[in-house]
Amino acid sequence: MGEPTTTQRSGPVVLHGIEGLRERAGRDIGTSSWRTVEQAQIDLFAKLTGDEQWIHVDPARAEAGPFGTTVQHGFLTLGLATGLLWEVCIVEGFGVVLNYGLNKVRFPSPLRVGSRIRMHVALADVRELAGGAEAVYRLTYEIEGEPKPCCVADLVFRYYS
Repeated sequence: MGEPTTTQRSGPVVLHGIEGLRERAGRDIGTSSWRTVEQAQIDLFAKLTGDEQWIHVDPARAEAGPFGTTVQHGFLTLGLATGLLWEVCIVEGFGVVLNYGLNKVRFPSPLRVGSRIRMHVALADVRELAGGAEAVYRLTYEIEGEPKPCCVADLVFRYYS
């Protein structure tokens, strides 16, 4: 991870069907733009999910807590996966795209309010299915200036004609 780099974005990488997925299997695809962690989004997520623990929603109490400020919910970070993935790459040639689930999800580092994150995407595995394909994307959420990511996960998508 290390220091952020400035990259020129020209839009998502376009993968064409099962062949496009196979060509990228085992390789990095790209990195999303930076996003700033905002308290308003954390508060909204807390209300929607009912997870209103003070480390997320009480800035005054969190200042004296273990992280020195509020932190974003791990599941909020994870919930950004699809939007950030589509910023990095899109797959054409299929009629239906399904989020099939997640594997190996971990939150190794707290994501403090005011931090900036971006998501690195690699295509870990591709396999053919009857009428489609399954792709496993390895996601690593980098925190600007921090040595450890705040989230790592394998996101499984299924594509059908």
